[in-house]
Amino acid sequence: MHAVGIVAAAGSGLRLGADLPKALVPLAGRPLVAWSVDALLAGGVAEVVVAVPAEQRAAFETALPGVRLVDGGATRTASVRAALSAAHDLGDAVLVHDAARPLTPPEVVARVLAALDGGARAVVPVLPVVDTTVAVDADGVITGALPREQLRRVQTPQGFDRATLVEAYGRLPAGAELTDDAAVVHSIGVPVRTVAGDERAAKITVAHDLALAEKQVRG
Repeated sequence: MHAVGIVAAAGSGLRLGADLPKALVPLAGRPLVAWSVDALLAGGVAEVVVAVPAEQRAAFETALPGVRLVDGGATRTASVRAALSAAHDLGDAVLVHDAARPLTPPEVVARVLAALDGGARAVVPVLPVVDTTVAVDADGVITGALPREQLRRVQTPQGFDRATLVEAYGRLPAGAELTDDAAVVHSIGVPVRTVAGDERAAKITVAHDLALAEKQVRG
């Protein structure tokens, strides 16, 4: 199986308090996106395509020498579409990863690839929900507890048979924005398998997350 990785890296760094794209924010001296690309390659992906902000393309070329770049869109969905189009000739499997999950262990990538190689058409890494989880009404009043035994936290990279992901995006209505690529595939009725994720694959969203990642890297 020949797999290509797609990294969505066109998001802003506003919630991190940065004046540059989130993917270029440094972690231990290296851009977040460089960590994410390395994780995919170390886990068994053959090549990576990164969707970047068009106006920052030169900066990404400096940060990712030799990596194929494509101009991303105004939304994550648009960026993945663009990268998927650029990767049409690169492999029979696609792993879509967030630049904001820089410390994803290669073992997670390998588990996703193994499930695809075993015949799954869509695979996501997940973690159990350990906190009590409740539903609330419009006023913030608890209406009931959710059975956490059936709940999972979804991570990336999310893996797909390439033809399946292309079909799912082709059938997605114009203007539709789903939360992730697994939701896009699930919308056309394709079962999504799960494999074990990893707490180290936490998403960096705010400055506190970045500080925790710095501590993790520096031991």
